[in-house]
Amino acid sequence: MEKADELGLEIELRSAGAESLPYEDDSFDVVITSMVFCTIPDIEATLSEVARVLRPGGEFRFFEHVLDDGWRARIQSRIAPLWKRAAGECYLTRQIASVFTADRSFDVVKVDRMNLGVAPIRPFVRGRLRKRA
Repeated sequence: MEKADELGLEIELRSAGAESLPYEDDSFDVVITSMVFCTIPDIEATLSEVARVLRPGGEFRFFEHVLDDGWRARIQSRIAPLWKRAAGECYLTRQIASVFTADRSFDVVKVDRMNLGVAPIRPFVRGRLRKRA
């Protein structure tokens, strides 16, 4: 906040659930999320809110962990119930990128799968989607 004050920028912090954002339609040029969709109860409702608050042509940028392949996916699936309780409602087995890229509110700009991290939190996807006009 100090840096924003130095630059003469006004910052307003609000607390709200992701499924019901306290902002007007078409308020933002960019929405950025980082490792939050694994814990959000209603992915589709939240993605709808992201689309609502983005202006047409605005970008949704994300970095999230997803279900792995092969033996790592089997391990993630087996430990998922315990992990969810121990890690703040984190779902290990979500295929978040598939949900994002299938949403009709957005065009896919770029999505990359990155084999970063250590099991059970790997791999990650990062991407950019553009809100359709």
